[in-house]
Amino acid sequence: MKKLYAVIMAGGVGSRFWPRSREKTPKQLLNIIGEGTMIENTLARISTLVEPANTFVVVNKNQHEAVLKRLSSFPKENILVEPVGRNTAPCVALAASWIHRTDPEAVMIVLPADHLVQKQEEFIRVLSTATTVADETDALLTIGIQPNRPETGYGYIQFSDDGAANPYVAQGVYRVKTFAEKPNLETAQRFIKSGDFLWNSGMFVWKVKTILREVRAHLPELYEQIQSLAKTIGTPHYKQTLENTYGLIRGISIDYGVMEKAGNVYVMKGDFGWSDVGSWDEVANLTPKDPEQNSVKGTVVVNGAKGNYIDAGGKLVAAVGVENLIVVVTDDAVLVCRKGHSQDVKEVVDFIRRKQMSEYL
Repeated sequence: MKKLYAVIMAGGVGSRFWPRSREKTPKQLLNIIGEGTMIENTLARISTLVEPANTFVVVNKNQHEAVLKRLSSFPKENILVEPVGRNTAPCVALAASWIHRTDPEAVMIVLPADHLVQKQEEFIRVLSTATTVADETDALLTIGIQPNRPETGYGYIQFSDDGAANPYVAQGVYRVKTFAEKPNLETAQRFIKSGDFLWNSGMFVWKVKTILREVRAHLPELYEQIQSLAKTIGTPHYKQTLENTYGLIRGISIDYGVMEKAGNVYVMKGDFGWSDVGSWDEVANLTPKDPEQNSVKGTVVVNGAKGNYIDAGGKLVAAVGVENLIVVVTDDAVLVCRKGHSQDVKEVVDFIRRKQMSEYL
């Protein structure tokens, strides 16, 4: 088995988690559910499979200082800084070029920094199987989650078993037929009923040389840009070349740029208590509730209120006779949102940015 590396994508801004998530302290640096920040929990989760010395964290320049403070014991040289966010394809290509420089035969696991996994042992089993398949083949693997409801907040992956042509079916690995964007409810219900769709988790496993080859085939401009940058790794020219290169790079996701176009794409089924924790509604669904279905965090007084999620911050919040609200309080802002609308919180952040109210970003 070739050496395993892990890449944690931690450059997102988490705008749907405003007002707690800010540009310098985004969602992955917060304690959203349970103990510890999301990035710390992600690193701890993967550490049983990949040693810290072989783990890289990719961050945005705005978050670099906060990440360094939060991950004080993590190898600083393994924190890769993007000058600006350019979506996941440049992030993956940058990390792959760093790994390829010292270990071109490596197998690479790519994980978002801000997801929830409730069944650790099953998570590691799935990843271990996926790394074995990646090691034995030239496949690009993604992890698909067995859906338990017609969710409209996730992308979907349709798969086929390929019969005898696929020796990995018994291990839950299938050829990908197509990727589907976030559907409406009727389409999501049809996906679930068909039985051959999984949720797209945004987790990937592949050989480093395989993903770089596929980037070269499908995103040749990005490949050339990253290769030019890679030549300066370890030299005094790297930092300036990084700035210059990212000023020219076109932002594109690894799903759209590579996975939807490549021919050697497989998905492995996973069922390990996963959530991308993509909105305050999802947090409300995942947290314990009182008999009136309220979830509260902090000092909260509830009187005749039902079905609310309330994060009081450091304040006292009293909820009287209200239903199905999300209330999040910080030192300088308060979010009040009806349940079912928290995906629209990012539009509030867009408004704040347009009005140049940077103190709230």
